[in-house]
Amino acid sequence: MTANTDTLVGEVLLAEPRGFCAGVDRAIEIVERALTKFGAPIYVRHEIVHNTYVVNDLKAKGAIFIEDLAEVPPGATLVFSAHGVSQAVRREAAERGFSVFDATCPLVNKVHIEVAKLAKEGYEFIMIGHKGHPEVEGTMGQLNEGIYLVEDVADVAAVRPRGTKLAVVTQTTLSVDDAAEILAEVKRCFPEVREPKQQDICYATQNRQDAVKVLAPTVDLVIVVGSPTSSNSNRLRELAQRLGTTAFMIDAASDLQQQWLDDARRDGQPLRVGLTAGASAPDILVQQVIARLKALGAGAVRKMEGVKETVHFPLPLGLGDKSMAELGGGSSSRS
Repeated sequence: MTANTDTLVGEVLLAEPRGFCAGVDRAIEIVERALTKFGAPIYVRHEIVHNTYVVNDLKAKGAIFIEDLAEVPPGATLVFSAHGVSQAVRREAAERGFSVFDATCPLVNKVHIEVAKLAKEGYEFIMIGHKGHPEVEGTMGQLNEGIYLVEDVADVAAVRPRGTKLAVVTQTTLSVDDAAEILAEVKRCFPEVREPKQQDICYATQNRQDAVKVLAPTVDLVIVVGSPTSSNSNRLRELAQRLGTTAFMIDAASDLQQQWLDDARRDGQPLRVGLTAGASAPDILVQQVIARLKALGAGAVRKMEGVKETVHFPLPLGLGDKSMAELGGGSSSRS
């Protein structure tokens, strides 16, 4: 029997922080400023960030998303997505003479720089990440050889480096706990492995996962706003589930199913629903989900206490932002 929708949801608890991170803000603004300055179309290699709403909004403004640079006409303006690209893609773009703006997240770029630097010192690499993810393809594509992908603990035993100098790097949007487990196995198998000075998993991924760790045990159900292709959004849903709370990920408010709420309800009491959003999901989607929950009876919406993020990454020169020098080198530290 379906519960009375007037009392189905009692309270919505908002994770803090949630939604856009500095790297996503920067990437979207790069495309929007390029459209304003140079006019449509602006070509973007891969989805600028993994969110359906954002991509469709930019398409409506004149962005064209492509995977193969052969689809880009000569003399066009090209933007690299926030996930980063391989050296082969960079070379091809230069050879074809495109005007390029790089929206690679600075924290991903930090990993690329580390790989290039250590490779010159003779290091090979283990990369912890998900096969096929564009960030992983971009990072592994910094080298022609000597970088080995591991997706889980079992993969580590199959790594056969040619030399003795080995370093580890990580996809920035992984589960913090999963990455730590795999890293422990890497260190067990390769005790001399070199770790990054600061972990590669980005501050925003860490903060959103930490917020879900606080949120999930206090609610009956967790809703994660994020697109299916978003790695960090998927990790939030998995984390809530791992903590014992039923969780669903939705691309839009229309995806929210009342049956999920009916199934989560116990003893006829109104539900407390936890709500968060991946780092590529805009706040407008969160507000639409809140409106949907209010239509199901939610009378209170309360924000958790959480980390306040103040990170800002400058735009590339030529798009109207101040230079890195003027901003004191920008900021990539955890807020």
